[in-house]
Amino acid sequence: MEKRNLPSFTWMYAVVLVLVALPTFIVGVYLATRAQASYAMLAAGCASIVAVLISWALGRALDATRDASVRCLGDAMVPLNERMQQMSVILNQISEQQLLSDRAKSVAYRDKDREALRRAIQEDLAKRDWEAALALANDIERQFGLKLEADRFRQEITARWQEAQRREIGEAVGGIDRMTRAEQWPQALAEAERLGKIYPNDQQVKNLPTEIEGRRAAFKRQLLSNWNESLTRKDIDGSIEILKQLDPYLSPQEAEQMQEPVRNVFKEKLNNLRTQFSLAVQDHKWAEAMRIGDIIARDFPNTKIAQEVREKMDALRQRAERQEEAINA
Repeated sequence: MEKRNLPSFTWMYAVVLVLVALPTFIVGVYLATRAQASYAMLAAGCASIVAVLISWALGRALDATRDASVRCLGDAMVPLNERMQQMSVILNQISEQQLLSDRAKSVAYRDKDREALRRAIQEDLAKRDWEAALALANDIERQFGLKLEADRFRQEITARWQEAQRREIGEAVGGIDRMTRAEQWPQALAEAERLGKIYPNDQQVKNLPTEIEGRRAAFKRQLLSNWNESLTRKDIDGSIEILKQLDPYLSPQEAEQMQEPVRNVFKEKLNNLRTQFSLAVQDHKWAEAMRIGDIIARDFPNTKIAQEVREKMDALRQRAERQEEAINA
């Protein structure tokens, strides 16, 4: 540390001594030698000289102390300044090393980061999260510049995505096929609509509603054909069973057109039941007569024959019970 050049005020004591103290002392000596013998001025002069000399000595001592303090402070600051300079150098080195460390870590972890992205892509593929997997593949190209690897991943993701889509569509189409065979047309259409929302651009999915409606129309035509064939064969029971299947498919106009043949079929059915009932009664087959009577009362409740059957049911039941008791006896 450089020594500071502080101002010295020693000359002020000389000025005070020459201009104040000595003249006062001289005047005091003069007055003391006179007849009046006044010593006051002499005492003041002596006191002034003593005061100036003492002040000068004290000033010199303080100046020496000050210089010694400055030298001590300078000596003490030298190692501190050297230490501060050393610390500054060390801090600069640490900062540079930290920057180098960040770059080194970036290089060192580059492979690990790529492996982490590859694993994440495989995990997303396993979860069938195709969009997330594509985003990670794009990150491989954007962050690491590995376009070829990113393209390979994108191709794999797209292929697996399409394969999963074909599999899901195939399973759904199989389910729709089972629904149509079971005549579950509303459920089949609902499933086709669900697929259409998921895969709006797939042509097979777009065609599903039309195919379902075509199958329904074909099934209806087949039922109508079977109905006409049963009428030709005079198969009354078969005609009624087919009519039960056909009923949900008929429009109001078609049902109106079929009223006459349907009426004839049920009329013939009722005649057959009446004949069977009469024969069972004649042959004393009471249980059989009761069974046929229940069918007539259930299927043709508003007919005259149904009313007659209901009137005879109690008597038939009693006879059937006695007949059973006689057999068991």
